[in-house]
This record gives sequence, structure tokens and C-alpha cells, in this order.
Amino acid sequence: MAGNFEFATAGRIVFGNGTRRDAAEAARALGTRPLLVTGSRTYGFEGVHFEVHGEPTIDIVRAGVAAARAAGCDMVIAVGGGSVIDAGKAIAAMLANPGDVLEYLEVVGQGRPLSNPCAPCIAIPTTAGTGSEVTRNAVLASPEHKIKASLRSPTMLPRVAAVDPELTLDLPPQLTATTGLDALTQLIEPFVSIKANPLTDLYCREGMRRAARSLRRAFRHGDDLNARNDMSLTSLLGGLALANAGLGAVHGFAAPIGGAFDAPHGAVCAALLPHVAAVNLRALAERNPASEALARYAEAARILAGGSDLAAWLAGLCTDLEIPPLRHYGIGEADIPALCANAARASSMKANPIALTHAELREIIERAI
Repeated sequence: MAGNFEFATAGRIVFGNGTRRDAAEAARALGTRPLLVTGSRTYGFEGVHFEVHGEPTIDIVRAGVAAARAAGCDMVIAVGGGSVIDAGKAIAAMLANPGDVLEYLEVVGQGRPLSNPCAPCIAIPTTAGTGSEVTRNAVLASPEHKIKASLRSPTMLPRVAAVDPELTLDLPPQLTATTGLDALTQLIEPFVSIKANPLTDLYCREGMRRAARSLRRAFRHGDDLNARNDMSLTSLLGGLALANAGLGAVHGFAAPIGGAFDAPHGAVCAALLPHVAAVNLRALAERNPASEALARYAEAARILAGGSDLAAWLAGLCTDLEIPPLRHYGIGEADIPALCANAARASSMKANPIALTHAELREIIERAI
């Protein structure tokens, strides 16, 4: 695991019931004319309104930047799930930088670094899943290339992240389940990552404890504010961890799947999570039994599953939360070779605790289908 490390996050984090109201005051200190990026609801904030429906694409970001420039906006307030916040962060980045977003995008673009600091951005999540309010990248879909790729820069960290659990009280059970399992994935993967460090370990351990006691409760009793508080903090802690310790094979697969199929990111991660854990554990035991990652998986099993089999516990959790297999989204046998090839090249795969073979990658996707 990492010896020397860096830790970076949003300029200011406010957490708790009603903290969304702090965002209005923060906005006045950061700009004069905000672009309000939301799904459909405005949540009472004033500004030039730009709606994002579904996961963000390159064209959505282009349209948002055009709208912001036409209206003379000098900052962005993004209120919504991870897709909305990623779109808002990308719009804020391109509002302050010349050229087209594709010039700066990884994998499918030129990967140029952003030359100017991003316009100020305030992120207010309304789901408990991605932790995008404290990450330094935005994941964008390129339908032309059938893949998702990241726009990335340290200056993409929001100036303010306002995490208000009250905004998650009306999440339906299915969205609670998929976003919650995404948050849990973003605690397990950084914890066993080759880039794990002492600071991210703290966040992962605390987040896993809260997810273990509250994810099922939030799914079954959506009006339980204590459970919603736990899951909002779980998501925030996962964002802090992944932004500084990386991810792994679950997200390595999630990027190409999300780019090629109409499949929600959280649902994809949930369907993959137990199978990645099982294959990683076996590969580590066979090829690197002295790996610290095995001890970390054992610790995660103690926190989440009381010391029982972690992969089996995760599979049971997915069953309880009614997570469908990947075939539900039209993924079949014929898609496996391309998905494995793209997953092997994904940036998230680089932090997986062990390099997986082609046969192991194929096994993961076959089991998840």
C-alpha cells in the first residue's frame, strides 16, 4: 500500500440536515450569476437553469457551457445525483478553459491538462452513492465511441460540497439500493487498492461500518432519517477515499459497460461487486498469499459481515436489495470479449490489488451476467 501520499478534497465540506441552505450564502461569495445544473427540480435555488437527464455526455457538457456563456454565468451550482454533479463540474471546467471538452478528455480525447482553474462550483448531492461532490474528475459518456471517460483536474474539486441527508428522503427503494451499493463499492475498492493510505483507510473503515448497519434499513424504510444520514456520510466518505486511493476492477468494468449499454452506473457496480471480490480473493490467495490486500479483505469481512465470507455476504446483500444481473441491461455472451478488453485498459483497473488475467476478467463478467 502507498507510503508517500497526497490528499486533496473540496475546499469546504458541510454535512447535516438542512445544510443545503448554506449553499446560497456560499454562492454569493463565489460569483454573481450561477448556472444551476439539476435533474428536473430546482430545489429553490435561483440561477440560470440547465437540466441534465440521464448520465452526462460530451454533447450535454457542450450545451451546458454554451448556455452558461450565453447567460454570462460565472459559477455553477450542481444539485442532483452523481450524473448531475459530474455534468456541473465538467461545465465549470470548460467555462474557464478554451477549446472543446474532447481536447481534455482521457482515453477518447487528447487528454490535455486543463490550462486554467475551473470556474467555482458548488456540489449538492441528492443521492447517496457517487461521492462526486468531493472528487476531482467528471465521468462523461461518448456515445460515438461507446465508452465513458474522465475529464480530470485537481481544480475540478468543488469549492463547496453541501451534503444534506434530507434531500435523499424521497429516493425510491431501487435507487437507494443501487446508489448505496455504489457507495459501498467505493469504500471496499479504495481499502484494498494498491494506492490505499492511512487517511483513506480511516474513511473506508467508518463508511463500511455505517453501510453495514444502514443500507438495508434505508432501502426498506426510506423515511428513516438516521439511516439516510448514515448513507449520505457513507457516500461522502467513499468519494473522499476513491479520489485519493483509486478504485479497482468493479469500476474498471463499469466504465465500458456504461458507455456501451443503457445501464445505470450504480446498478452495474452492484451486479459486479460480489464477483470481483470472489475472483480477487482467489487470485491473491493463489499468486500473492503474502499480500496486505488479503488482510484488508479479511478486515472488510469483519466490519461488514462479522467475519463470514465477504463475497457471499455481498451476494446476499445484492439479493436482499433486488439487484438484477447484467443481462437485465441487454449484456450477453457476445459482448464479453470487448468488455474484457476495454476493462483491462481502464484507468480504475490500475489500482486493483492484483493484476487479473484475461480468464479472470472473463469469469467476472460471466458471473455478473
